[in-house]
Amino acid sequence: MNNPAPEYRYLFGPVPSRRLGRSLGVDPVPFKTCTQNCLYCQLGTDAAQTLERKNYVPPEEILEEIRRWLTEGIAADYITISGSGEPTLHSRLDEIIEGIHRLTKIPTALITNGTLFWDPDVRKQCSLADVVLPSLDAGDPETFKKINQPHPNLSFERFVEGLILFRKEYSGPIWLEVFLCEGLNTDPDSITNLNRLIRKINPDKVQLNTAVRPTAHPHIRAVPPDILEQIAPQLHPKAEVIADFPKGRLEKSTQISEQIILETLKRRPCALDELADSLQLEPSLTAEYLQHLLKTNQVRIENRSGKFYFCAN
Repeated sequence: MNNPAPEYRYLFGPVPSRRLGRSLGVDPVPFKTCTQNCLYCQLGTDAAQTLERKNYVPPEEILEEIRRWLTEGIAADYITISGSGEPTLHSRLDEIIEGIHRLTKIPTALITNGTLFWDPDVRKQCSLADVVLPSLDAGDPETFKKINQPHPNLSFERFVEGLILFRKEYSGPIWLEVFLCEGLNTDPDSITNLNRLIRKINPDKVQLNTAVRPTAHPHIRAVPPDILEQIAPQLHPKAEVIADFPKGRLEKSTQISEQIILETLKRRPCALDELADSLQLEPSLTAEYLQHLLKTNQVRIENRSGKFYFCAN
């Protein structure tokens, strides 16, 4: 009998991503360690807010896990540094990205809220990623505080200036995500203000998102697809509504375990079909794994707007 694969502490997935295809996640900071406490976050409402960068996780340990993952034969389109907190809070982010580049040709993506780009060291380290995906959900300080609930010492003006500076210094692609919440940042003034700032930031793509997955605050409402399509050209000529998870050709995966599924659900609630697609498993086999995890009280089911999501306990 084969021994079970060692548990991954810092990797999760691959998970289905509407922007990056099948994405292997890298989690370099502790759970909910962030500069903000966004209303639409999937991970709860009690972020350990901080602006202090630290060596939270030894880069060597992350890179060793990636080295081991690469031997398992599971395909991914991107290795994505994101996880369950704000990754730019890791003070040795550059070593992580450079180490990944030495191990594999799979491109690196950095998903960040962009709030630390005012720091020259952060901009320099983030410039090593193959693609950077920052966020901008508000066009004015009041909406910024309402939706993103930033650290008290993080000003909106400093945040926006950091995004503009990063664009000037980074030659790679920037895909700016704008997360729209019905009734919070969808009024005409909010769209006008966002349009003004997006033009200053000048990203390569502007991608509209909304609350299609469960959020920490149940009152957050998704913007209907037809309204998103109407808003997109008002924001920017490059704006697009992010499509649903891609259903492209899947290659057979190996050595999927309950532990991999559990680590994925710890960071993102998923429906059964999403898990099956991301881990390249038959839905019936995915259901078997989930049934055992339910019986052992390691996961639970939540009904959100008529769709069932599996969440780690």
